[in-house]
Amino acid sequence: MKILIMDDEPNILMSLDFSMRKAGHEVFIARDLAEALEALDHERPEIVILDLTMQGIDGQMICDHIQKSTALAETNVIFLSSNPNETDIQKGLEMGAKAYISKPFSTRFLIKEVERIYNG
Repeated sequence: MKILIMDDEPNILMSLDFSMRKAGHEVFIARDLAEALEALDHERPEIVILDLTMQGIDGQMICDHIQKSTALAETNVIFLSSNPNETDIQKGLEMGAKAYISKPFSTRFLIKEVERIYNG
């Protein structure tokens, strides 16, 4: 499956890129809004893993873009956050995210969540 990872922490990007590829997925990386929108529109990933505290990327904007695009109708979002609270988690799920994962996280857990969401 195609996975778009959006994070501004190089260690997280490298770790997730390696782990997701090792699990057999095709991975695309976005470090800013322009890269994110280009990857969404050209690659049409099935899963988007999005860091909510990334400068220059608004999770609501990304979710809106995905929801408004018929080409991205099958795209699911997983939010990552370093400082989640119940209000943020609820808001993220209301925006359309299928999962909200706190940092630090287990890469194995994230891979299982990706597969759970993809397989419905």
